Formats: sequence, structure tokens, C-alpha cells
Amino acid sequence: MPLPAPQPRKHLHTRAVVYRGYHREDGLWDIEAELSDTKTYALERSQRGTMPPGTPIHGMSIRITVDDTMTIREIASAQDHTPFDECQAGNPPMQQMVGAKLGPGWRVAIDRALGNTRGCTHLRELLFNMATAAYQTIPSYQARLRREAGKPAYSGTQPPYHLGKCIAWDFNGPVVARHHPEFAGWQPLLRKVDAPPKSS
Repeated sequence: MPLPAPQPRKHLHTRAVVYRGYHREDGLWDIEAELSDTKTYALERSQRGTMPPGTPIHGMSIRITVDDTMTIREIASAQDHTPFDECQAGNPPMQQMVGAKLGPGWRVAIDRALGNTRGCTHLRELLFNMATAAYQTIPSYQARLRREAGKPAYSGTQPPYHLGKCIAWDFNGPVVARHHPEFAGWQPLLRKVDAPPKSS
């Protein structure tokens, strides 16, 4: 169902973000992200002069290469359009993400390595959702390859990562019952730090 009709307004800014996932011939996975910011009006910038409407203010891209465990093996970033020449200093720190794992703690790892003035705000923003793009790319294609090989699409003893993470994939809901009945009603084991205190 579409959004309700807006009030009269003037279009000023567009941020476009695209993520793409690839399976490499060497068995690794590439996840790429691109971000651009444009205005509908001319903009003055001290280092770039007059920028006509539609000129990218930000134009940035990242490629991460991950293995089957979602661990980053390589990372590359580029900033083709930036408001300041100094923004290019945000590329070298990205190498600190090599070895990080996409999954629980992903945003904490990004903030620890690249937070505040240690990195570029927009490259960080792109990185945040690269984990989601990787999960959209890798597990479903791995399941396809298993089916093509005549194996079960999923054979793990723990539920897939996306179960229990949104309203549709509620362990007690109909979607899990239909697609992963083996995990319907599943409850994670409580860790000691999660367990309620014993009553005295």
C-alpha cells in the first residue's frame, strides 16, 4: 500500500544507496555498496566552486570480500565525490575492518574502529547495512546450491540468523511454522548473564 498523498512541497535532496552481492569464482563473496547525495539546486562549496543541480556532493563506494563465515577478508573504499579534499583521509582507516565478522556486534565493531573522527560518517553508514546485504546474498544462495546438489536447504541445529529478528520471523508465528517448522516455538538457552536471579 503506497504512502498517503503528501502536502504541496519542493524536492530538495536525494540520497541514493545501492547494495549488490556477488559470488566469486574463488568461492568468496563480494558485497558492494554505493552512496550518492545530490541537490536539486546549485550549491557553493569552497573547494569545488559552484556545483550545478544534480552534481554529487558525496559519491562513495565500498567493497568487502567475505568468506562463508561472514568474516571480512578484504575491503576497498573509494570517494569519487567529496565536499572537501580532506575527506580522502577516511579511506585508509577502513582497513581496520579486515577480520571483523558480519553479525552480532557488527555496529559496535564499526564504531570501535571508525567512530567519530577515526573515520568517515558516510562510509560508516554504508558499512552498517552491508551486513544485511550480505545476509540477503549469501545464505539464500548457499541454500540454493545445497538444493541443486540434492541436499536439504538448511540442516543446522541452530536457527538461521534472521529468525526471531522481526515480526514476520517470530518463532511463534506462522511464517516460521511454514518455512522452518523445526524451529517453531524455539527458545534460546539462557546464558548465565541472561538468567534471572535466584530467589533467596
